[in-house]
Amino acid sequence: MGERTVRLAYGHSGLEVDLPAGRTTVVEPRHLTVTTPPEQLVRDALRNPVAGPPLREVVRPGQRVAISICDGTRPQPRELMLTAIFAELDGIVAPDDVTIMVATGTHRGNTDDELLAMLGKEILGTYRVVNHDARDESTLVWRGRHGADVPVWLARDWVEADVRLTTGFVEPHFFAGFSGGPKLVAPGLAALETVLTLHDARRIGDPKAIWGICEGNPVHDDVRAIAAATGVDFACDVILDRDQRVVAAFGGEVLAMHAVAREEARRVAMVPVDGLFDVVVTTNAGHPLDQNLYQAVKGMSAAATVVRPGGRIVCAAECRDGFPDHGSFREVLASADSPRALLESIAARERTVPDQWQVQVLARVLDRAQVAVRTDFLDADDLRSAHLLPCEDVRATVDEALAAAGPDARVCVLPEGPLTLPYVAA
Repeated sequence: MGERTVRLAYGHSGLEVDLPAGRTTVVEPRHLTVTTPPEQLVRDALRNPVAGPPLREVVRPGQRVAISICDGTRPQPRELMLTAIFAELDGIVAPDDVTIMVATGTHRGNTDDELLAMLGKEILGTYRVVNHDARDESTLVWRGRHGADVPVWLARDWVEADVRLTTGFVEPHFFAGFSGGPKLVAPGLAALETVLTLHDARRIGDPKAIWGICEGNPVHDDVRAIAAATGVDFACDVILDRDQRVVAAFGGEVLAMHAVAREEARRVAMVPVDGLFDVVVTTNAGHPLDQNLYQAVKGMSAAATVVRPGGRIVCAAECRDGFPDHGSFREVLASADSPRALLESIAARERTVPDQWQVQVLARVLDRAQVAVRTDFLDADDLRSAHLLPCEDVRATVDEALAAAGPDARVCVLPEGPLTLPYVAA
């Protein structure tokens, strides 16, 4: 039958696995040949927006500018994008009038070393950089109720700026449809209560709260409503290839820009397959996306779109940061003795708790298929406490699952995890 060697995105170094060639389907992002330098792609997006005026016409001298960026768990090319923005605003905006806001949502703030890696020495030494803290009420401002009655508090530095710019990257998102765009306002810069409402059991449990759907998705509908009601003056998003290189850039009015960007992301990252698979091998796209088990749920969720009920998912995620230790993800996961019990417990809660949404998504995956995790930083007991199976060797685990499923069983591999979303063609 022969072997097929597949390189999985895992940590910094990757992980190679040999799989039975005749039974293996590999799903990867489409290869794009882009000869335009990434700096020019971003500059062109700032000067020729999808909708609205160019960035340079949005800002006037003396205005205070707030720029929202992704936190360290996302592979956004922040330094490249911010350098292009500051070049466009040269002669208009003084560095002292700029605040760069790390849109952490409910994640921990990034450390000084992480910020240096994210932004570079020049930007970090020139501009004010603030880690958003969803739990610090003194930094938040009430902005009213928007969308489906979402109570909205946003970061004071963002609200009180004269000009608000979002920057991000667009890829399919496991319950918000797509990342980027309005998500850089809420949940990115929102209060804990705002995020908990956006991610409550009803919204996350909706059938349309899933990869690739924004319109009619109750999570993304409210995210868009908040951005529209509270104001974004200009937005810039990029699309990345498997090597995290910029292959497209879009700028302009946030909702119009994001609608165009996500259609391009859909073309790049969503791939049809001919049916469900008995085994799906996935990743969380390597560093920085596979820093912890919390983030790795996305790769598992991507696999669940094409695994047959009762099948096996094998997820390779380094999890250098553990569960992580901060937050309540581990505690909520261990609060029930089965995935179904977790789902029932979450549905019965009167109030959403932090990290519940990631647990809800994982429980939904586990209610469909068993999940084994290959990791260097969590032991077997850690994984079992999260209702997951340990995996020391990806090939051995795949062979075991294929043997149990029968001679016609097939395996699908997502080497880049959630950067490629497979779906069963109609």
